Amino acid sequence: MEKTLPPIPVKRYFTIGEVGELCGVKPHVLRYWEQEFTQLRPMKRRGNRRYYQHHEVLMIRRIRDLLYDQGFTISGARNKLQELTQGERDRRKAGEVPLEGLEAIEIGQEEFDAAVQDEPESTAGVQTVDLSQLLHLRRELFEIRELLTVGHGI
Repeated sequence: MEKTLPPIPVKRYFTIGEVGELCGVKPHVLRYWEQEFTQLRPMKRRGNRRYYQHHEVLMIRRIRDLLYDQGFTISGARNKLQELTQGERDRRKAGEVPLEGLEAIEIGQEEFDAAVQDEPESTAGVQTVDLSQLLHLRRELFEIRELLTVGHGI
């Protein structure tokens, strides 16, 4: 299945039409799946327009694989997704899977704060950067890393 689907471009939001093309599913099917799979919660803007994020596109591909390629029913696919999600959480808690994305940012925050406190005060001629700017940049870098690693994982 994955071999015939186009690669997912690196961008923040996708319209329902784009997701349909990326996943080989019609938009009305995506709207139906939103009702059946609680994991799918696209952001809605004016006029109830849906905007999906990268991880939701990957989830839709996984759902499509379970339903179309592996022959699961909606109920079976829902259960399988819950099992996969719980198994992933368990492995992360056990330290078997490296944390990515926001979870890694949150866990790494204490280490980051400690490193910032250990740095000597700014000296003349050295430009200082606002800590909030650094944290924002760090968060964006983790998001980019997640997009790059997740794109190769499924």
